[in-house]
Amino acid sequence: MRARHRSTPYLLIAPALLVFGAIVLVPIGLTARFSFFRWDGLGPFEPVGLLNYRRAIQDPIFRSSFVHAAIYIAMTIVLEVVVGMALAGLLAARAKGGTFFRVAFFVPVMLPMVVIAVLWAFVYNPDIGLLNAGLRRVGLDSLTRIWLGDPDTALIAIAVVSGWVFAGFYMAIFYAAFQQIPTSVLEAAQLDGAGGFRVFWHVKVPMVRHAVEVALLLCITGGFQSFDLFYVLTNGGPYNSTEIPTTYLVKVVFRNQEVGYGSAMAVILTAVVLVIGLLYTRLRSPHSGLT
Repeated sequence: MRARHRSTPYLLIAPALLVFGAIVLVPIGLTARFSFFRWDGLGPFEPVGLLNYRRAIQDPIFRSSFVHAAIYIAMTIVLEVVVGMALAGLLAARAKGGTFFRVAFFVPVMLPMVVIAVLWAFVYNPDIGLLNAGLRRVGLDSLTRIWLGDPDTALIAIAVVSGWVFAGFYMAIFYAAFQQIPTSVLEAAQLDGAGGFRVFWHVKVPMVRHAVEVALLLCITGGFQSFDLFYVLTNGGPYNSTEIPTTYLVKVVFRNQEVGYGSAMAVILTAVVLVIGLLYTRLRSPHSGLT
């Protein structure tokens, strides 16, 4: 049924656009505006031009936070996307019991991240934590660590927690994609003598390429948006070894009360994520030669 007036569709989407503008576009615009001022959140505005941006670019902690985020994303691609795909492949090959394992692997996704962080903080506790206790029980005392207090292991420990949580999420994505593959294709590959692993790697994975691309984009952009897991487990420590842009930004704004400087960092972070998203979209376009 056609709308009687051309304005009807616009009237129908107007409430959603108003809400989107109020909670997304307006804060973005205000953040961009604040980035050109020195402001503590209460006092008068002091125009500083591009000084906040120059300061952010020269800030060694802010620069290293992007390095930490990149390392974290690289680890989570393996621990979340690759492990999730492996789990989906195993469950898709099972004739029975798949539902129980799908639910079991997906349960961590539904738990609040703060609760998960508190639970894993207990697991990593150097004195009474389950991890060190297990290592001592099997005679591997030399491998015990202060996992969240050691700059060499803190970021890895956080990535492991993230993998434990979100591997089930990507498993669900890939499992649904595998279910869409025609059985005739799999049967043909098996008749040609392909084993289980070859069918998975050479048939199933290429046929769910679009699901892989979506999963990688979600993992990369989600890595830059991480906050609560880092904040609860280490709050950027020890010695800024797990500082990522979001945790450092929050410290600058709420602890140091430098709203203008924090706004400049937020703008830079948003620009970086947008550029990565655009480059990724460009690389996976049909004309790029990579798809």
